[in-house]
Formats: sequence, C-alpha cells, structure tokens
Amino acid sequence: MAAKKHRKGQTRRANGEDSSKKSARKADEPGAKDTVDRPQDDSPGHQDLTDLSAIEPFVVKDPEAMARNMAHMVEEMGKAAAAWVKPRETGEKTDSLSGPATDIVNTFSKLSEYWLSDPKRSIEAQTHLLSSYFDIWSGSMRKMSGEETVDPAASHLKDRRFADEDWQNNAFFSFLRQVYWVTSDWADKLVKDADGLDPHTRHKAAFYVKQLTSALSPSNFVLTNPELYKDTVEESGENLVRGMRMLAEDIRAGKGDLRLRQTDYDKFAVGENLALTPGKVIAQSEICQVIQYAPATEKVLKRPLLICPPWINKFYILDLNPQKSFIKWAVEQGHTVFVISWVNPDERHAGKDWEAYAREGVGFALDTVEKVTGERKVNAIGYCVGGTLLAATLALFAKEGDNRVASATFFTTQVDFVHAGDLMVFADAENIDSIEENMKAHGYLDGSKMATAFNMLRASELIWPYVVNNYLKGKEPMPFDLLYWNSDATRMPAANHSYYLRNCYLENNLSNDRMVLAGKTISLKDIKIPVYNLATREDHIAPARSVFIGSGCFGGKVTYVMSGSGHIAGVVNPPDRKKYQYWTGGKPVGEFDAWVAKAKEHPGSWWPHWQSWIEKQDHHMVDPREPGGGKLNSIEDAPGSYVRVRV
Repeated sequence: MAAKKHRKGQTRRANGEDSSKKSARKADEPGAKDTVDRPQDDSPGHQDLTDLSAIEPFVVKDPEAMARNMAHMVEEMGKAAAAWVKPRETGEKTDSLSGPATDIVNTFSKLSEYWLSDPKRSIEAQTHLLSSYFDIWSGSMRKMSGEETVDPAASHLKDRRFADEDWQNNAFFSFLRQVYWVTSDWADKLVKDADGLDPHTRHKAAFYVKQLTSALSPSNFVLTNPELYKDTVEESGENLVRGMRMLAEDIRAGKGDLRLRQTDYDKFAVGENLALTPGKVIAQSEICQVIQYAPATEKVLKRPLLICPPWINKFYILDLNPQKSFIKWAVEQGHTVFVISWVNPDERHAGKDWEAYAREGVGFALDTVEKVTGERKVNAIGYCVGGTLLAATLALFAKEGDNRVASATFFTTQVDFVHAGDLMVFADAENIDSIEENMKAHGYLDGSKMATAFNMLRASELIWPYVVNNYLKGKEPMPFDLLYWNSDATRMPAANHSYYLRNCYLENNLSNDRMVLAGKTISLKDIKIPVYNLATREDHIAPARSVFIGSGCFGGKVTYVMSGSGHIAGVVNPPDRKKYQYWTGGKPVGEFDAWVAKAKEHPGSWWPHWQSWIEKQDHHMVDPREPGGGKLNSIEDAPGSYVRVRV
C-alpha cells in the first residue's frame, strides 16, 4: 500500500513538470512525431531522473509473487547444497583445496609484500586508486546534472558483459561499471609494475587477478546488473527459481561438483549428429582404437594420412559435423585417413606412461596403417598434446631407425614450453605435487579438473556468462556442437599426465634434448623429415610465439604458418566458410615479432595451403582403399566405442 502511495506521489510530482518537458517525453514514445525541440542539456547518456519510465522496469510489480518466488529459490538452493554435501558425507568425494588455495595466498602475499615494503610506493598506488574513484564520483554527479563527462572506462565499452544500455545511461549502473573497470585496471597495473617479483610469480599473480576480477564483475550479480535486475522484476523472481533448480541439477550431474552446462546436451550425440564421416574401427589396443575412413574419390594419394589427436580431448573436434569436418575434407582431397581414438582411461590405465602411448598408440597405429595399405611411408598429423607426443615419438623412432613417418604436420603444438601461456600457472613444482597427490586415489586425473583449467583461461567467456545465463536468468544455454565437445571431458592416466607435466611444462626437457623415453635420451634434431607447423594467433593454450620458437628444435625444414583466431577455431576453419586468415613467411628463425611483421597475409582457410604442401611431398595416386583393406576385419562403425565413454 505504501509503495502505491509513493508511486502516486511520484506521479503527482511528475504532473507538475513544465509542459515542454512532458511534450519532449511524449515525442520520444514509439510512433510519436518529433514536433518539439529537445532540451539542450540532454547530453548522450544523460538520464532524466524525473522520468518515471526510466525507473519503472526496476520497480517490483507484484511483491507477493516476488516473496513467494524468493522462498522457492531458497528451497532450490537447499537442494543444490544437499547435492554438494551428500557425496562428501558418504566419502565418495573429498576436497583438497590446500594446493590451489595456498598457491593463491602465497602469490598475493608476495605481490602485497612488494608494494607494502616501500611506504611511498604503497601510498602512491592507493592515492591513484582513490583519486580515480573521486573522479568517477564527481563525473557521475555532473552527468546527473546534464553535463557531458569523460568515461574513464570507455576503452572497455565493447565488452559484451556490459552491452545493456543501462550500463551507460543509468547513473547508478554506469557508476558501478566505471568503478569496476578502474579497479580492475589498477589491479592489473599493480602486477605489471611489481618489478621485484620473479617472472613466474608475476605471471601467476596476473592470472589470479584476472580470475578474481572476472568473478567479481558487477555483471555477475542480480542487484548490480541492470539486465538481471529488470528480468528478475519482470518475472517476479521466477528466473532465480529456475536457475537454482538448474544449479542443483548440474551439481548432481557432476556428482558433487558443479558441471557447468555450456550447451543443451540433449541436442547432441556422438555418432548421431556428431562424428558422422563414414568409416570403420579396424584395430584396437588397451589405450586406443584405430579408425579408417571410407574413400570418397576415384583415386587417392599413395601416402596414407595418420592423425594423432590429443587425449586430453576427444578426436571428433576434427569431425564435428559435415560442414566443419577436417577429416571429411581430407578424405575428399584424396587422403586415406586413419585416426587414433584414445581410450577414456580408468584405474586400469594408471601405469600407462608416455612410452605406452608412443608404442601402443602411435606405433600401434603405424603398424595398422602398414598392414592395411602395404605402405611404409605415412604423412602424420599431431594436434596439441597429440602433436607433442608425436614429436617425441618421432625422435624416439629416429633413434631406433624407424622412418615410416615421411612428413609431420603439427596443429597448435608446443615442443618448447618457455612461453607456454597461462597453463604454466598450474604447472610449477607445488601444483604438480598437488595434482600427483590427487591422482593417487584413482590412478587418473578426473576430466572435470582439466576442463575447469581450460575454462579458466577464458573465464569471462567460458564460465561467468553461463553462470549468469543459467543460474541467474534461468535460461537453458543454446545448442552448440563445439561447446558440447568442450564439455565432453576425458580422464588422464596418472603416469602419462605426471610425465607430461614434469618433462614438458616444468623442466622443458623435450626441446633441450633431455627427455628420456624408453630408456633413450631423445633429440628433436634427429627429426629430419619436412614439418608443417601450424600456430594460431590468439591461442591461449599453445601461444603462436611458443610454437614459433619450437620450430627451431627440429632437424629438418620447417614450414611455419600462423592462422587467425584461436586454438580451435583457427584449426577447424573450412575453406567454404571464408573466415579468418593465415600468414606465411620465410624460415621460422630470429624473433617472432620480426617474422610476423614480414609475413604475408592470405584471406580464408589455411587448409588448401596445407594440401598443396602435402602434395609437394608426394603427389602419386593409387586406387582407393576400403577400410580394413581385406587384411583386417571391422570391429565396429566409426566413430567407435572408446570415444562414446563419458565421465
């Protein structure tokens, strides 16, 4: 009742305005003719505080329904809490936060120590922040008076989290946005200017600050996000009820951990609308299946093509659908394509190390290709960590006199890890010790752990937008095949993962001729075959600079190509989509920035450029080869059963 009286009072005060203002507002209504001159003080972004239509979307219309839905929301939150607690009470799940939590505290302690150790430096930093806040406050006051002001966060206006017009037009939310960005930029500057920190600690501090600022963005909370606030008012809180119900469902789906849904999982199924290129599983070991795809041309290249994908993700990123499939495209270019499909490991695979993946994976697949086609010479592709394994295996094979791989292509693959990007945050000695301790319980690293780490690399794009959409807006995410694949996580065998983290990220042994595999110290310089080394410009996992530096580790001729976009989109870029671009240049020697400055840009996909490179290695053609080639029986249809196992 009081609310109604208050609104009536506002209406009476509004009716007392001069007629020119009312006429101006009326002219702004949809369909109205602009017959009245607008007030001269109506500067861009200025909000007329006496205009009830501006605040109407923020006023609760049905307090009773809102109260009822708030009660339902609390009930659903209780269910979510119960889903989190239950597996911990039964002992099915235990939490070990000491590792990451301790690392964050230690990192920020070192950062704080640097700034507090010099009072003058500390006071200057605090004064800079406080003066920025004062400027925002005074600017907001002037803006409310109709004056034009300078937005100190103008450089961030294109951020999609702040797309709603009220982030600029509404004085309160504009103030929050500016304070957020000024504080975030200030925190980033604290890290960048901390000259007393060692490079690794500074890198970790920058990463953790980014995670913190992403989490604390006002766009992530109902009361500080105008779009969420208006949605909640309009629906009387029903959005929050749906959101908390989804939260409980996602915690149950994660068996006590949050399995953040990024897409509608019910819309996709491997083998039904994903991974559709026709083929057969023709061989199988304990750690992989080997798939051969059916030919699609009257003649095929004499050299077969073997693809070694990462085991951290599933191979069908290269066969999402017929429009995006690199595998289908390669078949249509005349390749006899074989793909390794890695097992989703469990306790039985705990002892499978890099040698096992080299022998029972890459070596087993090469044996299969030779048995089916009769060809000893093979073109091989390795993607991401699959490429790192392939490079190490080729170095081992070179020691042993095995020369079956005649050319190697690497997609976003690191062999030198000095500039390995933000994943280095998780790969120092303390974190690796914690990961190894975690893997002891079951003999593997749970796939959700790695998926979370990858999502954290782009938290403002891969975590918080879905938290807002799912649990605060209460909306189901849109179906998207790439995000379905991204959520289709795999486990990592303890021995394999520990070897990878220590030899590559921690000690950088592979590029320094120190890696010991199968009892032999291997060297990438022994790889004399032609190499096509693809990087992507915006890669967060295998930075283009890191891939460029790695090019100098091989002993043969290396063709370095940089594609536009990132780790996935830069690789999965079919020519007919005419998206992005790629750069080619001279030998990958000297400074990376100098190479980029002189490189030639080409529009569209790099795929045809790679095909031309492959044909220069050996262009001879033969009759097409059916899966199995009459030598091996089909075990099952592609994409096989290993790839269908979910965690």
